[in-house]
Amino acid sequence: MGRATTMKNSDTHHTQFDHNQPRNDSTSTTIDSRFNQTLKNVQGLLKGRSIPGKVLLTRRVEPADESSVPSPDYRRTQSAHETGTSDRINTILDEDVQNTSKQGNTANVGKLKSSTSDNEITSKEVQRSTIGARATDSARVMKLTKELSGTTVILERLRELAWSGVPPYMRPITWRLLLGYAPPNSDRREGVLRRKRLEYLECVSQFYDLPDSERSDDEINMLRQIAVDCPRTVPDVTFFQQEQVQKSLERILYTWAIRHPASGYVQGINDLVTPFLVVFLSEYLEGSTENWSVSTLSSPKISEIEADCYWCLSKLLEGMQDHYTFAQPGIQRLVFKLKELVRRIDEPVSRHIEEQGLEFIQFAFRWFNCLLIREIPFNLVTRLWDTYLAEGDALPDFLVYIYASFLLTWSDELQKLDFQEMVMFLQHLPTQNWSHQELEMVLSRAYMWHSMFNNSPSHLAG
Repeated sequence: MGRATTMKNSDTHHTQFDHNQPRNDSTSTTIDSRFNQTLKNVQGLLKGRSIPGKVLLTRRVEPADESSVPSPDYRRTQSAHETGTSDRINTILDEDVQNTSKQGNTANVGKLKSSTSDNEITSKEVQRSTIGARATDSARVMKLTKELSGTTVILERLRELAWSGVPPYMRPITWRLLLGYAPPNSDRREGVLRRKRLEYLECVSQFYDLPDSERSDDEINMLRQIAVDCPRTVPDVTFFQQEQVQKSLERILYTWAIRHPASGYVQGINDLVTPFLVVFLSEYLEGSTENWSVSTLSSPKISEIEADCYWCLSKLLEGMQDHYTFAQPGIQRLVFKLKELVRRIDEPVSRHIEEQGLEFIQFAFRWFNCLLIREIPFNLVTRLWDTYLAEGDALPDFLVYIYASFLLTWSDELQKLDFQEMVMFLQHLPTQNWSHQELEMVLSRAYMWHSMFNNSPSHLAG
């Protein structure tokens, strides 16, 4: 691996944001059950109220008890008839109410635990978790358990189940599989992970464990920038202020940057490591993240966790490499699409933003650069990333819909603000008290709008 690193001016990135593929279609005969479930979720949360985009769910049906209703498989289709018309919505709602009425209560099941030796999951170890009804619906937990326990995991089926949330104790193995880091074949999994973890250790030894005298000037500057940024990473979560945690972040980021010289280190990538670090540490540390201490873990175990974070970060960024190359053209392209989509969905707020002279790049750049980690409470980030990783190669395009839904959460408020007020509002969005319900609402709208608009040839026209 070449040692030369293409470095961007780090000061440029400090000014860009404040420090504080085509999708797989099902056949036309396949019921769009994920769309069905999404509309049920919207219906249950809104009970007839309109949402941005003028989509009105008029049927006032009591929300289903999601703790007792099995969640269907989530298969997305994009045929022309699924354009979000009121007839389609009402038909699906009718079917959903009928289906819901037929469901019996589902018995509670035991907490699923992953084996530390091979991360395999057995169906006898399932127990219902208590956070986020959609993420822990008992029927879907059992489907996930069955899928993960098989000799070969069917990734498309796993994506369908994971899209609506994965229970915390299933996340480590699920994320490794969704990203292609762990192989679907269980017989090969332990050997592959062992080999990749050793490879990471060799990279750290080759690139990180060196005196500065053996580094180029660019590499020295890059390492210093990483060392400055690590203490700033998720500053409101005390766990990330631990010296050992920051050292792990530094090793992961520097090793990744050296091995990816087309981009090198870009501010914002430090945020992207944090969900992986929390999820893979959760296999060994219990209780609240605030009470975790990595000092209780052995050095070999910390190295394994770092390796998993490194390889998963690499897999994630493979699909969005141009987000972090010079001038970050991938992000600029998605910001433009976001602006056009918002104009299509909510013309009044789009017009108001334009009249006030606010450019989308001024607030949305950070969203795409940090994948919304800085905008929502950190305890919701892993749930959001379940959907990110389930999207696979289609994630960059779907981010546009998620961020349009996120922005238009405050459609009414934004139209009352002038330029300066909007800038301050969007830099400090009132999400500190958000729960899983608000996040599910954002994802539900995003999915619904994608289903309605993605096949329309003019919805992102310049």
